[in-house]
Amino acid sequence: MRPGHIQPKLIIHGGAGSSLRGKGGEESVRRSLFRTLEEVYGLLIAGASAETAVVRGCQLLEDEPRFNAGTGSVLQSDGQIRMSASLMSGSEQRFSGVINISRIKNPIDLALYLQDQSDRILSDHGAAELVRELKLPPHDPLTEIRLQEWIQERHGNFHREMAGVVAEKELLTEAGRGTVGVVALDNEGRIAAGTSTGGKGFERIGRVSDSATPAGNYATHHAGISCTGIGEDILDECLAARIVVRVTDGMALQDAFQRSFLESETNRRDLGAIGIDRTGAIAWGKTSEVLLAAYHTGEAMHDTLSLEETMVTGSHPSSHEQTNTKNVR
Repeated sequence: MRPGHIQPKLIIHGGAGSSLRGKGGEESVRRSLFRTLEEVYGLLIAGASAETAVVRGCQLLEDEPRFNAGTGSVLQSDGQIRMSASLMSGSEQRFSGVINISRIKNPIDLALYLQDQSDRILSDHGAAELVRELKLPPHDPLTEIRLQEWIQERHGNFHREMAGVVAEKELLTEAGRGTVGVVALDNEGRIAAGTSTGGKGFERIGRVSDSATPAGNYATHHAGISCTGIGEDILDECLAARIVVRVTDGMALQDAFQRSFLESETNRRDLGAIGIDRTGAIAWGKTSEVLLAAYHTGEAMHDTLSLEETMVTGSHPSSHEQTNTKNVR
């Protein structure tokens, strides 16, 4: 399809982890994801760039308290919130991000600003100085549910490896992998990917997740990928970049997902990912029990919340492909 005549595509995620408890939990998460899809896809239809759509999508997900990014982020072992985010423009093949930033509403905003800077990845102190330079208002992302979650675990000396993926008392799981992410294809054929996280919760001070690295967030003009799950597992697999490289080398997006996730399953990784390629194909994969993802095909919205099996990959073909949508084990 000619530039300017491409059907935009969009996929988002709100993390991955153990099963949501009850149908009500699934429906509330679905409503949150679909609200974001509707607003961001409207921007794409109106001609917004993939980068603009990704940033807006990340902002909306960061502002949703039930997800572990921005407001609603988990607390680290010392009771502080430190967030990370990254943005990658596929058309420019340019990566930017911040690591372990505190007291800001939308970490993705800093990643966007850094896209045009010579120094494009800043850690805690440098990111905090940038917040001051930009005169961004201070924001406390703490929620009562996350505070109570941390207090309960503190009494037990942090026996859980990480906090719940969804911040609702009736939905807290035994283990969650909280991140939000957005991948978009605009009507000019440009791809962008963004990922934001509050970390895994209860972690050692200074721990760095995958979200502000190309292992967890990567895009070129061939494809864009955002990951979620246990950050160390994603880093060990270099998952986002691995999938994009396979697509660049000629592998179909769905096949790249399936091969990469089979390897991850063999290595006993706990993770998930979403992606779009330049043909408009949409794909997702997970080795965790649940991937909180939803996508817009241009005709309808769909989600992955009911895929309870582990080691699942799936895809929605581009509008001009003739293959069928499929889920495989």
